[in-house]
Amino acid sequence: MKALDPGLARSALGVSQSRIRELADIAMSMPGVLRLYFGESNLPTPQFIKDAALRALEEGYTFYTENAGLPSLRAAIARKYAEIHGVGLDPASRIAVTASGVQALHVSIRTILDPGDEAIVLTPAWPNGSAIIGMCSARALQIPHSLVDGRYAIDFDALEAALSPRTRLLLYTSPSNPLGWVATGADQDRLLEICRRSGLWLLADEVYERLYFGGPVAPSILRKTSPEDAVIVVQSFSKSYCMTGWRLGWLVSREDLVRKATQLNEFIVSHAASMTQKAAEAALAQGEAGIAALVARLRESRDFARAALERMPGVTVPEPEGAFYLFPRIAGLADSFEFCRRLLLEKKVGLAPGVAFGAGGEGSVRICYGADRSVLEPALEHLDEFLRGR
Repeated sequence: MKALDPGLARSALGVSQSRIRELADIAMSMPGVLRLYFGESNLPTPQFIKDAALRALEEGYTFYTENAGLPSLRAAIARKYAEIHGVGLDPASRIAVTASGVQALHVSIRTILDPGDEAIVLTPAWPNGSAIIGMCSARALQIPHSLVDGRYAIDFDALEAALSPRTRLLLYTSPSNPLGWVATGADQDRLLEICRRSGLWLLADEVYERLYFGGPVAPSILRKTSPEDAVIVVQSFSKSYCMTGWRLGWLVSREDLVRKATQLNEFIVSHAASMTQKAAEAALAQGEAGIAALVARLRESRDFARAALERMPGVTVPEPEGAFYLFPRIAGLADSFEFCRRLLLEKKVGLAPGVAFGAGGEGSVRICYGADRSVLEPALEHLDEFLRGR
């Protein structure tokens, strides 16, 4: 008698592989690839952060911590919000530390959505948000940004039209991955008004807030909220402090959500690694000069890369206001994954296909200009050659 096959969960099978990872898997099997597909600079973690982790190991930070993270780290995060945003947060009730920004996103969404619920996602966007919504057996409705007078903008008419009795969540990213768009104060006001009026949670991915060209920090939605608002901010140490491999983030929200997310942490990851949490305290305390130097470097690379792209045939590229991505639109491009696959195989240049970022992404590619100029310059030269040979 043939054994019955129990199969896999439909909610898992319905989540497609990341098209960025799909391309990266090909690139990782090839030598000499100029890698601009992942969202990271090629700068190593600053030495003072690594030293703090080593000290933590020597001091015995190798045991379990609180599910919400070390109280000392949560207090340090609260101090940073007061310093750069003028926002007061109770570290014991409003902040939970997570094992990466994506885990912060995951546990936040898991606390909100039930099977059959709907969530609106402003796109093009990092695909993980929509994928996590699907993992909750909920439905992601993607609303693409409009390009108006050379700047991306929220399509509020389409957003309002997408609302239904099943809608529970509105997710947006500012500064945006992949657009580099940053929400204005008016954008934030209107998003809050819609969510308050409609009884929705508003989830702001602010991971790139320190990589901002309009000042020391992109304004957080928390500047406009009260502790009672149904608002969540997810954050990460990865981008600002060059700590992508450390997998450490946090979330800020209303007390009831933080309490439940903390409980769920026990069943997902228990807590972020103890010694990395101590390293993060050093990052927050001593990292400002490094962030300023990183942003200055990124500004130069952004301007260089954008000027190079504007000289290429059929390429349109709005100026990004934050993060470290360019999202050029290429005239006549109907299959961005195949374009990037051919570019990789023929020119050994690795870019992220626009289709990976959801509605509004096809026809574009994402370039991470956080890479060193020794990688960025030849990559753009090869892209120019490839475009001219199409």
